[in-house]
Amino acid sequence: MNVVIMGCGRVGCELATMLDAEGHKVTVLDVDSYSFRRLPSTFGGTALVGDGTDEDSLKRAGIEEADIFTAVSPGDNRNVMAAQIAKYIFNVPKVVCRIYDPLREELYRSLGLETISPTRVGAQLLKDAILG
Repeated sequence: MNVVIMGCGRVGCELATMLDAEGHKVTVLDVDSYSFRRLPSTFGGTALVGDGTDEDSLKRAGIEEADIFTAVSPGDNRNVMAAQIAKYIFNVPKVVCRIYDPLREELYRSLGLETISPTRVGAQLLKDAILG
């Protein structure tokens, strides 16, 4: 698969590393080149400085050939905007975005975006651990 990941924080880096190790073509896009320090020396993908809400940056990252786009920057608004651009402008077949705010997650899901809320997932895991 050809995957474009917006955001090279802890989650974006880990995801890029896992997908690259499985043999997928991976491009990571981040506004800060310092973020790429997290990528291991074995990373065989591409790391590009750019804004995932900017169409030219997305084109440089290969969005037009992407099978999957995921937005995992620290900002819910940027993730949603980038996901919408990937889905509705570039027609990427699979688009997933991280949304921290569970209320926003439900709203964006109702708009047709596939979302994951680590806040909701983490709370559920903690509840399960507490209650056994």
